[in-house]
Amino acid sequence: MRLVFAGTPEVAVPALEALLASDRHEVVAVVTRPDATAGRGRKLVSSPVAQRAEEAGIEVLKPVKPRDEDFLARLREIAPDACPVVAYGALLPKAALEIPAHGWVNLHFSLLPAWRGAAPVQHAVMAGDEVTGASTFLIEQGLDSGPVFGVVTEDVRPTDTSGDLLTRLAHSGAGLLTATMDGIEDGRLVPRTQPTEGITIAPKITVEDAAVDWNAPALRVDRLIRGCTPAPGAWTLLDGERFKLGPVTPLPGREDLAGLAPGELSVAKNAVYAGTGSHAVELGEVQQQGKKLMRAADWARGVRLASGTRLGA
Repeated sequence: MRLVFAGTPEVAVPALEALLASDRHEVVAVVTRPDATAGRGRKLVSSPVAQRAEEAGIEVLKPVKPRDEDFLARLREIAPDACPVVAYGALLPKAALEIPAHGWVNLHFSLLPAWRGAAPVQHAVMAGDEVTGASTFLIEQGLDSGPVFGVVTEDVRPTDTSGDLLTRLAHSGAGLLTATMDGIEDGRLVPRTQPTEGITIAPKITVEDAAVDWNAPALRVDRLIRGCTPAPGAWTLLDGERFKLGPVTPLPGREDLAGLAPGELSVAKNAVYAGTGSHAVELGEVQQQGKKLMRAADWARGVRLASGTRLGA
């Protein structure tokens, strides 16, 4: 089939690579978000998907909005059979959805109807899901509500960050998306309507959402931090200054730390511990504003942190 691939971030590149390698389909163009400023110099940089497409010599379309008439006219000229989508980042209007004969097929990183929305992997980690996965579905006007072609499952490991999990799903999902395109071409895949039960929503995680509540149980603190790693990055306050936190290690068996109040620190030679609403956790890495990520023990020595210091508002 003639395909127009829509995607923007690095997580979409494995799926594009898989389709480019397919001997059954031809990726004739890519749709991606417009160039954005990045880095200290704030220079305009094209998306990872655009960069890979340009390397492959594929036409790249960067509409400011997918409803722009120039974009729609060019898409009609290309006349794709189907448009596979991975993390494109913009809502598609009805006029665009009607152009490809087999529609726009989205690779979504959850087992639909669970975690519809912008941040399914982060919410799966934060909720403590033991199993998640990826789904391919036919895009319609609703939020991730279209009928599903296929799924692939993935265990959520106890120490997974959202970044770890998303990396694995990007690669397993790439195979699922390619297989879905094959099945659509063969006429053997018929999408199934999503069940009405089990629907959960996964809105974008904001910086405010990523603030650590030290009064919460250690398990919830652990899941929040892992779910917000690498983005937007969990954070807390020390003397009114915000700094980021990498994953922590819950320590339910440490009776010597049982007296720590929520947010209270215990500083040892090679470790820093913090109290929560249940039991203590060991801090992993921290990052002060404008500085590099470092081990919590090194940070504590550098700022001469004393036991009894409290984190949080």
